[in-house]
Amino acid sequence: MLSPGLIVRSSSIHAAGCFTLRPIENGTRVCEYDGQRMSKSVADARYEGRPVTYLFHCGRNTVIDGFGMAMFLNHSCNPNCETTQDADGRIFISTIRNIAAGEELTYEYNLHDSDEDEAPCFCAAPNCRATMFSPLELKRRARRAAAGKPAANP
Repeated sequence: MLSPGLIVRSSSIHAAGCFTLRPIENGTRVCEYDGQRMSKSVADARYEGRPVTYLFHCGRNTVIDGFGMAMFLNHSCNPNCETTQDADGRIFISTIRNIAAGEELTYEYNLHDSDEDEAPCFCAAPNCRATMFSPLELKRRARRAAAGKPAANP
């Protein structure tokens, strides 16, 4: 069962965020990242030139064009939630610690395979990396830069 008592309101991280109105226990599924599924190439064409999307990679060549409460969970380098994919390919967001009423729900986006040069993070966590790119993507970009190649995939 998904967690009731979620609300969208202004966030100090980015525009709007998803907050809980009641405490949520560690390990609780709070929502599903759902929406239209499409190939990465279709999504790239649909959102070409748009700086904001709600796309979630859920397979080698499949993305979900997010719709619903999950699209309002912001990135944090010190998240209180994580994403998991079940055997049917559905993406769920679950808590990774107890969460108090009034807290914003966040997860680590771990962006990769982006044409963007930057993906700034504004979470303000003490351990903030200042980017929403995954640590692996940052290493890949550093290797490409050392080899004199552009950061984005050709």
